[in-house]
Amino acid sequence: MSRVTSVTLEGFVHADGGRLVDGGGRPLLMRGVGLGNWLLPEGYMWRFPEGVAQSAREIEALVADLVGDAAAAGFWQRFRDAYIAEEDIAAVAAAGFDHVRLPLNARHLLGGDGQLLAEGLAPIDRLVEWCRAHRLWVILDLHAAPGGQTGTNIDDSERGQPDLFVVGGRYRERTIALWSQLAARFRDEPVIAGYDLLNEPLPHEYGERYAAELVALYRDLTDAVRSVDPNHLLVYEGTRWSSDWSIFSEVWDANSMLQFHRYWIAPDRASVEPYVERGRALSLPIYMGEGGENDQAWLQTAFGLYEDLGISWNHWPWKKLDTWNSPLSVTPPQGWPAVVDYAAGTGPRPTTPEAQRTFDELLEQVRFGACEPRPEVIGALFRRAPLRLAAEAFGFGGAGRSYQTGGGVPLSWFRADDAVTIRCLGDDEPGSLFGPTDAAGFKPRFELIIGDGDWVEYSIDVAAPERLTVQAEPPPPSSGRSRLPAVWLDGEPLAPEADGRDVRWISAKSVTPGRHALRIEGRHPDTTLRSLWVGTEQGRR
Repeated sequence: MSRVTSVTLEGFVHADGGRLVDGGGRPLLMRGVGLGNWLLPEGYMWRFPEGVAQSAREIEALVADLVGDAAAAGFWQRFRDAYIAEEDIAAVAAAGFDHVRLPLNARHLLGGDGQLLAEGLAPIDRLVEWCRAHRLWVILDLHAAPGGQTGTNIDDSERGQPDLFVVGGRYRERTIALWSQLAARFRDEPVIAGYDLLNEPLPHEYGERYAAELVALYRDLTDAVRSVDPNHLLVYEGTRWSSDWSIFSEVWDANSMLQFHRYWIAPDRASVEPYVERGRALSLPIYMGEGGENDQAWLQTAFGLYEDLGISWNHWPWKKLDTWNSPLSVTPPQGWPAVVDYAAGTGPRPTTPEAQRTFDELLEQVRFGACEPRPEVIGALFRRAPLRLAAEAFGFGGAGRSYQTGGGVPLSWFRADDAVTIRCLGDDEPGSLFGPTDAAGFKPRFELIIGDGDWVEYSIDVAAPERLTVQAEPPPPSSGRSRLPAVWLDGEPLAPEADGRDVRWISAKSVTPGRHALRIEGRHPDTTLRSLWVGTEQGRR
């Protein structure tokens, strides 16, 4: 698939015959990142334990309890100014993403009279201008609808149930009014790529019970938006945390896209094929709008899968406290454990001055320049050198394109559609995908057995012209070098260089920026491959 390499803000992103295209009609595969925790805080991103201060309103109540209402109001104003700033957006663009997905909380956007609040719109307007300057698109995501569409912390629900559907009435009216006003405000804004009408509506226990009400609401939202905005892409999510697409049996609007989310599920073709088939049947583009929160091997495989199947994607989220699986990690303030212990009921209440110092320090720590970058996460998403590449992250193009084998034995529960011998290094079950990792968020969990003359191929990205070096994880000492593979880059063999038991393969000349094909070919009946280091000649390990 041809890919747009730069964002054009002339015209509107739109659907066209089952494809997503930019304003000039060029095929588009979107790659983005979610701005979670900015306008809608979530407790796990603050390192609060499960069941403690999880929703936005619960976190707000904790801050107010510790420092008082007036100081808390000032904290949140400063937090919104600090957590995402133009430096963040510049870094998002520099990393190679082309859009951000912005979670919105209706509670801070609509006043009691049902009209948009200027203070709620201000950060959205700033974001649009930053994205215009740095050539990014924005998807507006209603993460917390009036009344709540999930009944959980992620939609800031007040009563622990999806009152948007359980109660309906005024919540339904306010949701329609909110999207009508947002669409009227942004109807001519090409920076906005689309409107994600409801995030993850109806979790498992409510999915079937209120499915008809969700369809009716989607139809009414479609009519309301189209009455004022004929331009923007509409994005619909399925029930059960956006995983169940059974409600999508017909096209409600030709300029629309269907969205699913993927966490903690085996990243293989079987896991996404139903979405691909439904998108094809309805001739609509599809979007993996939230995924991540896993280790680098999982990210490499999952996001490579989306790329190979032409599925636009968005990684969740850009930053959070003390993390190894987001591009930025916020260092917790010195007094943060005391705040967490108090919130959990396992420690004394910090004094007001102590809590104020902690929150003031947090405001400094969340700023872009104070965050610890995790380039290995971005490397995993784009499979960009330098990176440690998991053996199971070979391409999803099928036999003859991504691999060739004379007699592979795939696992029954992971990549079963690909006839490559994959051996699980842990328990031979799906849970092996989600076990402990090393400190950097990587641990090989599979190995490939590649026969003599068989091969697997990986897609890698290079940011700048450089000579590349490739190093395979050493085979067991008893095997010697006979099980080492041959390595090819874009059809050209790489020269091996021996150093004791370690062998590296080095490109003869600099490679150009962009995507490249790295092929590993067996030179023994059972060449073993667990991971590869792909880096620059200067940065060899």
